Amino acid sequence: MAKEKIKILIIDDDPKVSWILSEGLSSGMEFVSARDGIEGIQMVSTEKPDLILLDIKMPGMNGLEVLEKLNRMPSRPEVIMLSGHGETKNIVHSMHLGAAEFINKPFDVKEVEIHINTVLEKNRLKQEVKTLRTELKSRSQYDQFIGDSPKMTQVKNIIEQVADSELTVLIRGESGTGKEIVGRMLHTLSGRSEEQFTKVNCAAIPRDLLEAELFGYEKGAFTGAHKTKPGRFEVANKGSIFLDEIGDMPMELQSKLLQVLEQQEFVRVGGINNIHVDVRIICATNKNLEEAIQRQQFRDDLFYRLNEITVFLPPLRERPEDIPLLVKYFLDRYNSLYDKDYPELSSEAMARMADFSWPGNVRQLENLIKQIVVRGDESIIGDLLSTGITSINPVASTVGDAEVEMSEELVNSYSLKKRVGFAVAREEKKLISEVLNKTNWNRRKASELLEISYRSLLYKIKEYNLNSSK
Repeated sequence: MAKEKIKILIIDDDPKVSWILSEGLSSGMEFVSARDGIEGIQMVSTEKPDLILLDIKMPGMNGLEVLEKLNRMPSRPEVIMLSGHGETKNIVHSMHLGAAEFINKPFDVKEVEIHINTVLEKNRLKQEVKTLRTELKSRSQYDQFIGDSPKMTQVKNIIEQVADSELTVLIRGESGTGKEIVGRMLHTLSGRSEEQFTKVNCAAIPRDLLEAELFGYEKGAFTGAHKTKPGRFEVANKGSIFLDEIGDMPMELQSKLLQVLEQQEFVRVGGINNIHVDVRIICATNKNLEEAIQRQQFRDDLFYRLNEITVFLPPLRERPEDIPLLVKYFLDRYNSLYDKDYPELSSEAMARMADFSWPGNVRQLENLIKQIVVRGDESIIGDLLSTGITSINPVASTVGDAEVEMSEELVNSYSLKKRVGFAVAREEKKLISEVLNKTNWNRRKASELLEISYRSLLYKIKEYNLNSSK
């Protein structure tokens, strides 16, 4: 098979330059040319050149201005600057803007060819290093994504198929199933892997601060805004943003997120100028968004826009065959982390874990193994799986329904620890629901009245599956 020619775009207002280079350079190169900067920028998209030779002094838009616009593209070819005006400031400025080389006119054609081959070879090596780093990162992410059950294999296949696309991905699953790990894998396996991965937990930030956190604010936008601050979307530019607990985003912000999805731009709080960003959006939720739409708590147009690709993560109880792999992974991890040497668990311990429902999913299993390694005793499994509220299966409820359902196992049990744990959970949920209702679901105020931390309250809301009906 014949080797594909290297395509080079020459942007120069002097037609003689294009003719000299196309006639004098290697036959393994294909040349296309533009007579001004605007035409050249358009041809970058249509011709997909491997390299650009760009003149600095041109009428209208000069070469430095063209280079600035090229830098705003998602990915651009390497650029070699040409100029008969080799002032130091132009050289410094072009290098600062990312030019690979600078050649003064008049030039020797063979010298230009050496520069072209040098830049292309550097770029090839750079791409090889980038590919190797991506492979190493992806292996690291896969190391954390444990499971070879049919359901997990299906999830991995979807991730590999869509990771390197620009599609918005919605990751759905119960708490503790590993939604953030999937989000990081999608980023790592994409063409944005060298850029920023930014995580935002929409449930952990007070609703009156979430807009400023996501989109930034201008100086003087509100009390305490002493200087302009960029938001998470600006920080994530060129990379990926992971919006965790998207189902908890207030309705008034959902329309602004929809604008970012459709137009890739937004306005800072207190600002008037549109800010353009190039961000891939990945979302996650443990909520039933279809029900939230029915309750008018989530926009249907945003749901359909987020739902370009959906990844459903199965709960641990639906893939018990993965438990031995997870146990081994966490044993190795925490033995190494805490300098322990705890052996593999007994068959009795493994059987007990296989029969457990794991309401906290992989996160709960991880915490269990961590305690076993630290305390050096697997006999604590019985106590940890049978005491407290982890063995109780709360039913989905609204604020007005503060009941906790008693499991069949608990009904038939005379264990004082289990019964006390159930009673505590029931009263705790009832009180939290009452205070949230009293404060119109002002979580910050509710945490103060309950005399618990804001983060603890958010955890309890999620744990008891509490929802605002307002």
